[in-house]
Amino acid sequence: MVHFGHESVSVRRQCELLSLHRSTVYYQPVEVSQEELALMRFIDEQYLKTPFYGSRKMVQALGQQGHPVNRKCVQRLMRLMGLEGLAPGPNTSRPHPEHAKYPYLLRGLEVTRANQVWSSDITYIPMARGFLYLMVIMDWFSRKVLSWRLSNTLDGYFCVEALEEALARHPAPSIFNTDQGAQFTADDFIEVLKAHQVKISMDGKGRCRDNIFVERLWRSLKYEEVYLKGYADAKEALEGIKAWLLFYNQVRPHQALGYETPATIYRRSLVAVDAKEGRQAA
Repeated sequence: MVHFGHESVSVRRQCELLSLHRSTVYYQPVEVSQEELALMRFIDEQYLKTPFYGSRKMVQALGQQGHPVNRKCVQRLMRLMGLEGLAPGPNTSRPHPEHAKYPYLLRGLEVTRANQVWSSDITYIPMARGFLYLMVIMDWFSRKVLSWRLSNTLDGYFCVEALEEALARHPAPSIFNTDQGAQFTADDFIEVLKAHQVKISMDGKGRCRDNIFVERLWRSLKYEEVYLKGYADAKEALEGIKAWLLFYNQVRPHQALGYETPATIYRRSLVAVDAKEGRQAA
């Protein structure tokens, strides 16, 4: 898919066109045993059902399903997968200790139009011989996925790439809401938002369900695509996720949207906003 040594298109440009993080091009299977990869799959499935489970409850749930494992192993694998229990507590979203924190801005806010609020999250994508991380940026009003990136590491660069693409293709939001994860509190990510005069909102304690729209996206993606396909490698994952997200945005009807698609709702909202601003200008 990516051609090294291409005469006219660099590897970086090819990755931009494919919405692929450059590190993924050089992906090597993660040195995790097949037993642990299988256990990570079970953890991921349980987390989709009960994202508020921490390591203690995860151990109990896995044991009840016939997968006995000790807590230290579950803690290690959940850290590797980038998963944390969402229930309020002292360790729900750990920012980098040197990164700035921002207040939560969505309390009592009525979201009535596209590009009023964007949100973002990262999830674990299992493969036959390793795993990747998927980051998406979603418009709250329409549920449309505005941009996304795959990476084989949890460094923040692929998140910055996705953010820059979303801002290049769409009007900047009024508010960008995330958890306090290190990728979203990093200076590079924050500076992009500030440069576009976007207000920054971050979930705090007691806000464990604020990312429910993206959590629903993860559940649908994994049960309708990822778990069914069982990707052999990063190339298959990229192609499968790209096709499914296109289906999600433009074809898949959403009950919460009156059985219309996110792309339809997003487009209609933009037209309504443009018409309103035109009337006010006149």
